[in-house]
Amino acid sequence: MKYPKDFVNKIICGNCVEIMREIPDESIDLAVTSPPYDALRDYKGYTFNFEAIANQLYRITKIGGIVVWVVGDATIKGSETGTSFKQALYFKEIGFNLHDTMIYKKANPPPLEQNRYQPTFEFMFVFSKGKPKTFNPIMIPCKFIGAKRNRATDKKTLLDSKMPNPRNEITVTRPKKYSPNVWDLIVGRDGDTGNHPAPFPKKLAEDHILSWSNEGDIVLDPMCGSGTTCKMAKLNNRKFIGIDISEEYCKIAEKRLQNEKYLWD
Repeated sequence: MKYPKDFVNKIICGNCVEIMREIPDESIDLAVTSPPYDALRDYKGYTFNFEAIANQLYRITKIGGIVVWVVGDATIKGSETGTSFKQALYFKEIGFNLHDTMIYKKANPPPLEQNRYQPTFEFMFVFSKGKPKTFNPIMIPCKFIGAKRNRATDKKTLLDSKMPNPRNEITVTRPKKYSPNVWDLIVGRDGDTGNHPAPFPKKLAEDHILSWSNEGDIVLDPMCGSGTTCKMAKLNNRKFIGIDISEEYCKIAEKRLQNEKYLWD
Protein backbone atom coordinates (compact mmCIF):
# COMPACT_ATOMS: atom_id res chain seq x y z
CA MET A 1 0.00 0.00 0.00
CA LYS A 2 1.25 3.47 -0.81
CA TYR A 3 2.10 5.21 2.40
CA PRO A 4 3.53 8.71 3.01
CA LYS A 5 5.90 7.51 5.74
CA ASP A 6 8.12 10.59 5.77
CA PHE A 7 5.18 12.87 6.54
CA VAL A 8 3.06 10.93 9.02
CA ASN A 9 2.68 12.29 12.55
CA LYS A 10 4.58 15.46 11.72
CA ILE A 11 3.94 19.18 11.40
CA ILE A 12 5.65 20.32 8.21
CA CYS A 13 6.41 23.98 7.58
CA GLY A 14 6.17 25.07 3.96
CA ASN A 15 3.96 25.63 0.95
CA CYS A 16 1.24 22.99 1.12
CA VAL A 17 1.06 22.56 -2.66
CA GLU A 18 4.76 21.77 -2.91
CA ILE A 19 4.63 19.42 0.08
CA MET A 20 1.49 17.61 -1.09
CA ARG A 21 3.25 16.94 -4.40
CA GLU A 22 5.60 14.66 -2.41
CA ILE A 23 2.70 12.65 -0.92
CA PRO A 24 1.84 9.47 -2.87
CA ASP A 25 -1.34 9.16 -4.90
CA GLU A 26 -4.45 8.00 -3.02
CA SER A 27 -2.79 7.74 0.40
CA ILE A 28 -4.90 10.10 2.54
CA ASP A 29 -8.12 8.90 4.19
CA LEU A 30 -9.44 12.26 5.34
CA ALA A 31 -8.57 15.93 5.08
CA VAL A 32 -10.14 18.51 7.40
CA THR A 33 -9.09 22.08 6.74
CA SER A 34 -10.13 25.71 6.45
CA PRO A 35 -8.44 28.08 3.97
CA PRO A 36 -7.76 31.72 4.84
CA TYR A 37 -10.62 32.81 2.60
CA ASP A 38 -11.12 36.23 1.06
CA ALA A 39 -10.01 39.05 3.35
CA LEU A 40 -11.58 37.58 6.47
CA ARG A 41 -8.31 36.31 7.90
CA ASP A 42 -4.94 37.94 8.32
CA TYR A 43 -2.58 35.11 7.46
CA LYS A 44 0.87 36.66 7.70
CA GLY A 45 0.58 38.12 4.22
CA TYR A 46 0.76 34.71 2.52
CA THR A 47 -1.32 33.90 -0.56
CA PHE A 48 -2.76 30.55 -1.57
CA ASN A 49 -3.29 28.92 -4.95
CA PHE A 50 -6.72 27.43 -4.38
CA GLU A 51 -6.93 25.47 -7.65
CA ALA A 52 -3.53 23.85 -7.08
CA ILE A 53 -4.49 22.92 -3.51
CA ALA A 54 -7.77 21.38 -4.65
CA ASN A 55 -6.09 19.36 -7.41
CA GLN A 56 -3.43 18.00 -5.05
CA LEU A 57 -6.13 17.06 -2.54
CA TYR A 58 -7.95 15.11 -5.22
CA ARG A 59 -4.80 13.27 -6.27
CA ILE A 60 -3.74 12.20 -2.78
CA THR A 61 -7.20 11.34 -1.40
CA LYS A 62 -8.00 7.63 -1.39
CA ILE A 63 -10.96 6.29 -3.34
CA GLY A 64 -13.77 6.64 -0.82
CA GLY A 65 -11.85 9.30 1.09
CA ILE A 66 -13.25 12.62 2.27
CA VAL A 67 -12.18 16.27 2.22
CA VAL A 68 -13.95 18.59 4.68
CA TRP A 69 -13.54 22.18 3.47
CA VAL A 70 -14.66 24.83 6.00
CA VAL A 71 -15.13 28.21 4.36
CA GLY A 72 -17.12 31.44 4.43
CA ASP A 73 -17.42 34.64 2.41
CA ALA A 74 -16.34 38.20 2.97
CA THR A 75 -18.71 41.08 2.23
CA ILE A 76 -17.07 43.63 -0.04
CA LYS A 77 -18.84 46.82 -1.12
CA GLY A 78 -22.14 45.48 0.16
CA SER A 79 -21.95 42.12 -1.62
CA GLU A 80 -20.84 38.70 -0.43
CA THR A 81 -18.05 37.36 -2.60
CA GLY A 82 -19.52 33.92 -3.24
CA THR A 83 -16.04 32.42 -2.97
CA SER A 84 -17.37 29.45 -1.01
CA PHE A 85 -19.74 28.45 -3.82
CA LYS A 86 -17.10 28.96 -6.50
CA GLN A 87 -14.71 26.70 -4.61
CA ALA A 88 -17.36 24.02 -4.09
CA LEU A 89 -18.15 24.00 -7.81
CA TYR A 90 -14.45 23.70 -8.65
CA PHE A 91 -14.07 20.68 -6.38
CA LYS A 92 -16.93 19.08 -8.31
CA GLU A 93 -15.36 19.97 -11.64
CA ILE A 94 -12.13 18.13 -10.83
CA GLY A 95 -13.93 14.94 -9.79
CA PHE A 96 -15.10 15.18 -6.18
CA ASN A 97 -18.69 14.51 -5.21
CA LEU A 98 -20.35 17.14 -3.03
CA HIS A 99 -21.43 14.55 -0.49
CA ASP A 100 -22.93 16.99 2.02
CA THR A 101 -23.23 20.74 2.53
CA MET A 102 -22.99 21.22 6.26
CA ILE A 103 -23.19 24.34 8.39
CA TYR A 104 -20.93 25.39 11.25
CA LYS A 105 -23.24 27.66 13.25
CA LYS A 106 -21.44 29.89 15.72
CA ALA A 107 -23.24 29.75 19.03
CA ASN A 108 -21.60 32.96 20.26
CA PRO A 109 -20.79 35.17 17.25
CA PRO A 110 -19.43 38.65 17.94
CA PRO A 111 -22.19 41.30 17.77
CA LEU A 112 -22.37 43.13 14.48
CA GLU A 113 -24.85 45.85 13.50
CA GLN A 114 -25.36 46.55 9.82
CA ASN A 115 -28.13 46.65 7.21
CA ARG A 116 -28.48 42.87 7.02
CA TYR A 117 -28.89 40.05 9.50
CA GLN A 118 -25.96 39.03 11.61
CA PRO A 119 -23.76 36.41 9.88
CA THR A 120 -23.42 33.44 12.21
CA PHE A 121 -22.22 30.49 10.11
CA GLU A 122 -19.65 29.02 7.77
CA PHE A 123 -20.04 26.23 5.25
CA MET A 124 -18.52 22.81 5.86
CA PHE A 125 -18.44 21.22 2.40
CA VAL A 126 -17.94 17.47 2.61
CA PHE A 127 -16.38 16.23 -0.63
CA SER A 128 -15.96 12.54 -1.37
CA LYS A 129 -13.81 10.78 -3.93
CA GLY A 130 -16.43 8.29 -5.01
CA LYS A 131 -18.72 6.74 -2.43
CA PRO A 132 -17.48 7.40 1.14
CA LYS A 133 -15.82 4.28 2.53
CA THR A 134 -16.40 5.33 6.15
CA PHE A 135 -19.30 6.91 7.96
CA ASN A 136 -19.57 6.73 11.74
CA PRO A 137 -22.56 9.01 12.36
CA ILE A 138 -22.74 11.29 15.36
CA MET A 139 -25.92 10.24 17.18
CA ILE A 140 -28.24 12.43 19.25
CA PRO A 141 -31.29 11.56 21.42
CA CYS A 142 -34.65 11.32 19.64
CA LYS A 143 -37.12 13.91 20.87
CA PHE A 144 -40.20 11.72 20.36
CA ILE A 145 -39.14 8.24 21.48
CA GLY A 146 -42.10 5.85 21.16
CA ALA A 147 -44.31 8.26 19.21
CA LYS A 148 -46.58 6.97 16.45
CA ARG A 149 -47.03 8.46 13.01
CA ASN A 150 -50.01 7.86 10.74
CA ARG A 151 -48.72 7.18 7.23
CA ALA A 152 -51.90 8.52 5.64
CA THR A 153 -52.22 11.79 7.55
CA ASP A 154 -48.60 12.21 8.68
CA LYS A 155 -49.87 13.27 12.10
CA LYS A 156 -47.87 12.35 15.17
CA THR A 157 -49.75 10.85 18.10
CA LEU A 158 -48.76 9.46 21.46
CA LEU A 159 -48.58 5.75 22.13
CA ASP A 160 -51.85 5.70 24.04
CA SER A 161 -53.81 7.61 21.37
CA LYS A 162 -56.47 5.84 19.33
CA MET A 163 -55.80 5.87 15.62
CA PRO A 164 -58.54 5.40 13.02
CA ASN A 165 -56.42 3.08 10.88
CA PRO A 166 -53.71 1.21 12.80
CA ARG A 167 -52.41 -0.36 9.59
CA ASN A 168 -51.16 3.07 8.53
CA GLU A 169 -49.11 3.55 11.71
CA ILE A 170 -45.44 3.16 12.37
CA THR A 171 -43.90 3.40 15.84
CA VAL A 172 -40.72 5.38 16.38
CA THR A 173 -38.83 3.37 18.96
CA ARG A 174 -35.20 4.30 18.39
CA PRO A 175 -33.69 6.22 21.29
CA LYS A 176 -31.17 8.00 19.04
CA LYS A 177 -30.97 9.40 15.52
CA TYR A 178 -28.36 10.91 13.21
CA SER A 179 -27.20 14.40 14.09
CA PRO A 180 -28.43 17.12 11.73
CA ASN A 181 -25.89 18.65 9.35
CA VAL A 182 -25.99 22.01 11.16
CA TRP A 183 -23.55 21.97 14.08
CA ASP A 184 -23.83 24.59 16.84
CA LEU A 185 -20.35 25.23 18.19
CA ILE A 186 -18.81 27.73 20.57
CA VAL A 187 -16.37 30.18 18.98
CA GLY A 188 -13.27 30.87 21.03
CA ARG A 189 -9.62 30.12 21.47
CA ASP A 190 -8.30 27.29 23.56
CA GLY A 191 -5.58 28.23 25.97
CA ASP A 192 -2.87 26.64 23.83
CA THR A 193 -3.64 28.06 20.37
CA GLY A 194 -1.36 31.08 20.73
CA ASN A 195 -1.86 34.04 18.41
CA HIS A 196 -3.58 32.18 15.60
CA PRO A 197 -6.47 34.42 14.43
CA ALA A 198 -9.08 31.71 13.80
CA PRO A 199 -8.44 28.32 15.39
CA PHE A 200 -10.90 25.50 14.77
CA PRO A 201 -13.25 24.58 17.60
CA LYS A 202 -11.87 21.26 18.83
CA LYS A 203 -15.29 19.62 18.57
CA LEU A 204 -15.65 20.62 14.91
CA ALA A 205 -12.41 18.86 14.03
CA GLU A 206 -13.08 15.91 16.32
CA ASP A 207 -16.61 15.19 15.10
CA HIS A 208 -15.53 15.21 11.45
CA ILE A 209 -12.57 12.95 12.28
CA LEU A 210 -14.84 10.52 14.12
CA SER A 211 -17.46 10.64 11.35
CA TRP A 212 -15.29 10.08 8.27
CA SER A 213 -12.30 8.04 9.48
CA ASN A 214 -11.36 5.04 11.60
CA GLU A 215 -8.54 4.41 14.06
CA GLY A 216 -5.20 4.18 12.28
CA ASP A 217 -6.36 6.23 9.26
CA ILE A 218 -4.32 9.18 8.02
CA VAL A 219 -5.87 12.62 8.60
CA LEU A 220 -4.39 15.61 6.76
CA ASP A 221 -4.72 19.32 7.36
CA PRO A 222 -2.81 21.13 4.58
CA MET A 223 -3.37 24.53 6.24
CA CYS A 224 -3.19 23.35 9.82
CA GLY A 225 -2.62 26.68 11.59
CA SER A 226 -2.46 26.01 15.33
CA GLY A 227 -2.83 22.26 14.71
CA THR A 228 -6.31 21.53 16.07
CA THR A 229 -7.11 18.92 13.39
CA CYS A 230 -3.81 17.14 14.06
CA LYS A 231 -4.29 17.25 17.81
CA MET A 232 -7.78 15.80 17.66
CA ALA A 233 -6.64 13.14 15.18
CA LYS A 234 -3.93 12.04 17.57
CA LEU A 235 -6.25 12.07 20.58
CA ASN A 236 -8.62 9.82 18.64
CA ASN A 237 -5.95 7.35 17.56
CA ARG A 238 -5.55 8.50 13.98
CA LYS A 239 -2.29 9.30 12.22
CA PHE A 240 -1.92 12.90 11.13
CA ILE A 241 -0.10 15.17 8.71
CA GLY A 242 -0.11 18.91 9.35
CA ILE A 243 1.22 21.49 6.89
CA ASP A 244 1.41 25.24 7.32
CA ILE A 245 3.39 28.00 5.67
CA SER A 246 3.82 30.03 8.87
CA GLU A 247 6.75 29.05 11.08
CA GLU A 248 5.01 30.69 14.04
CA TYR A 249 1.88 28.58 13.66
CA CYS A 250 3.91 25.41 13.05
CA LYS A 251 5.69 25.96 16.37
CA ILE A 252 2.33 26.41 18.12
CA ALA A 253 1.02 23.20 16.55
CA GLU A 254 4.15 21.23 17.47
CA LYS A 255 3.95 22.43 21.06
CA ARG A 256 0.28 21.41 21.31
CA LEU A 257 1.05 17.93 19.99
CA GLN A 258 4.24 17.11 21.85
CA ASN A 259 2.53 16.02 25.07
CA GLU A 260 -0.30 14.09 23.44
CA LYS A 261 0.03 10.32 23.11
CA TYR A 262 -1.65 7.59 21.11
CA LEU A 263 -3.40 4.81 22.96
CA TRP A 264 -0.87 2.41 21.48
CA ASP A 265 2.19 4.38 22.77
